[in-house]
Amino acid sequence: MKLNKTAILIGGSGYIGRHILKRFLKVGIFDKYLIYDIESLIGFQDEIDKNTIEFIYGDVRDRLTLPNFKIDNQDSWIFNLAAIHREPGHNFNEYFDTNIPGANNVCELAESLSIKNIFFTSSIAPYGRSMEQKSEKSPLYPETGYGISKALAEEIHKSWLAKDETDRRLVIVRPSVIYGPKDPGNVYRMIKALKKGTFILPNGGNVIKAYGYVFGLVDSILFTMGKKDENLIVYNYAENPLITLKEMTSVAKNKFDFTKKTLSLPVPFLAFLAGLIQIGSKLIGKKSDIHPVRVRKAGFPTNIKPGYLISQGFNFKYDFESSLEHWQSVSPKDFD
Repeated sequence: MKLNKTAILIGGSGYIGRHILKRFLKVGIFDKYLIYDIESLIGFQDEIDKNTIEFIYGDVRDRLTLPNFKIDNQDSWIFNLAAIHREPGHNFNEYFDTNIPGANNVCELAESLSIKNIFFTSSIAPYGRSMEQKSEKSPLYPETGYGISKALAEEIHKSWLAKDETDRRLVIVRPSVIYGPKDPGNVYRMIKALKKGTFILPNGGNVIKAYGYVFGLVDSILFTMGKKDENLIVYNYAENPLITLKEMTSVAKNKFDFTKKTLSLPVPFLAFLAGLIQIGSKLIGKKSDIHPVRVRKAGFPTNIKPGYLISQGFNFKYDFESSLEHWQSVSPKDFD
């Protein structure tokens, strides 16, 4: 019986997981795809019908069980994409209740199937807040439940690798803010607010804000998977070069011909207003994405250098302007 070269995507129904899956299907590097998630997988029915993709409902906090089938354990990969990550949005303990058991269960699954390769999506959160530029060589100073839990999860994966460093491979990516088609995240909210004239630059926007286009992130995943002579790779993903938040707004306004003025206000005042909006929203029984924590984060730099990728000659295809052009070309309805 043929051994299947398999990609097991834990948390594969999520935004990054779906983009990874689309690219892998396109380049055809695996025979079989197992998607393990608590959310249904949308948009891949043809591949599911052909049995190229198999969806398995499950929670990463529980012991992971998969169908019994023949797997090529030498060239198959487990991708640990599952996490509690929204900040604010969860209690402090929730990040640990998911991200730590999840790391342990993924490594246990790799052990049970004798799979030699794990790819783990961490975060830039373990670096903590800093006015200085951070590279992969920078020490970690996580401050939040999310950042601490991700730093601990990295160590759990490294412990798995240490049991057999000659035959196992581990790639850890620390992505900056990821954005792109069909993602209603920070970058998309900024673009919509610029269009309406409601976006406000905190402290003038003269801070570096690391950003990563999802198509570039997937490029980097394929790139690092191909580095077969390195058993451990830990790398940052952000586009190169980075620009300030003020420059990002200027690029977006020029790209989409937005003419409404963008105001600038001090962060303390914006945080105060955000607090009032939160109180008002609760009083009328509604939920608002405008939160003092998010406002303070927006005014603080995230100057993340993708040092490993730069040193290895990775081709950064998407500066901010070209990422917007690509985004509009593949998903024009996002900008209606």
